[in-house]
Amino acid sequence: MSKLVEIEDLVLRFYTYEGVVKALEGVNVFVKEDETLGIVGETGCVRKVRGKEIAMVFQEPRSALNPVYNVYEQVSEVFLQHRKPELIQSALDQLEKDIQNVEAGSFKGRFYGWEKRIFNKMLRNPNSFSLKILSKIPIANWYMRRLKKEVRKAVVAILRSMEIPDPDRVADMYPHELSGGMQQRVVIAMGLACNPILLVADEPTTSLDVTVQARILDLIRRLKDRFKSSILYITHDMGVIAEMCDRVAVMYAGNICEVGEVIEIFQNPLHPYTKALLESIPRPGVEFKSIEGTVPNLIEPPLGCRFHTRCPMAMEICRKVRPPILEVRKDHFVACYLFPVEAR
Repeated sequence: MSKLVEIEDLVLRFYTYEGVVKALEGVNVFVKEDETLGIVGETGCVRKVRGKEIAMVFQEPRSALNPVYNVYEQVSEVFLQHRKPELIQSALDQLEKDIQNVEAGSFKGRFYGWEKRIFNKMLRNPNSFSLKILSKIPIANWYMRRLKKEVRKAVVAILRSMEIPDPDRVADMYPHELSGGMQQRVVIAMGLACNPILLVADEPTTSLDVTVQARILDLIRRLKDRFKSSILYITHDMGVIAEMCDRVAVMYAGNICEVGEVIEIFQNPLHPYTKALLESIPRPGVEFKSIEGTVPNLIEPPLGCRFHTRCPMAMEICRKVRPPILEVRKDHFVACYLFPVEAR
């Protein structure tokens, strides 16, 4: 599979009253076409990205939905922002069918003709001054009713694809009238409304109970196949990574430690942090192992490898120079001086 998105040497800084937070330091990672890449660590790291090609599903659906607008208004905004020409053309196609069923020269025929000219102008020159004037005149703004009808069809269709029961009724409901799982389905609908090539999912099931989590994860997996989108899944839950992802990038304190196929990472972890993270997963009959120490302050992060203060295998070079991430096996990358350059 070819690379869909590639990030090279990404650096991210937050300027706060306490100092500069060095959130990301030289991150290198890529997402392949039609895959789910997991970003995992003790806590999630992400930039808020949203648009036609890349969409975002947030961790907390209540904060992603505006409480004063109903579902239709919020989902339709996405359609009108990115797919308006497509919806205008759909309204125009329906208008053409109506024109064929009326007598030429009749009042309705002349009205349809005027409506057709408006839609054609919207396609040719959507920023026309005359269109702006018409939009301010209620009686002349009737043509929008046909467009809104097409928008509603699209909204109801995307809600139905989220397996929301009675989507036409739900479209008129407000966020506080929906359960947490239903709210998250609406947020996912907003993310997939424009058929993005990449969906960024920032711990989308964290605030949900276990039963609803399982349903949402299963829904995301099936929607990925249906919409043919790649997914960047950000989580601290290794169980979700194992269930959802094709590859995983293990991140610690703003640095990528290890990247590889999910099965390879679980069966043959190389970086000490990856090993410690997997050993800290609770298992029946196995003594729980926590990672000693604490996550470093990113205003003054450690020099070299940021994990060296907690790593039992740390060497002198680890404390001074940040290790580059290199391929040590096929499609298995690691940033650690335990693996000599020749082995890389």
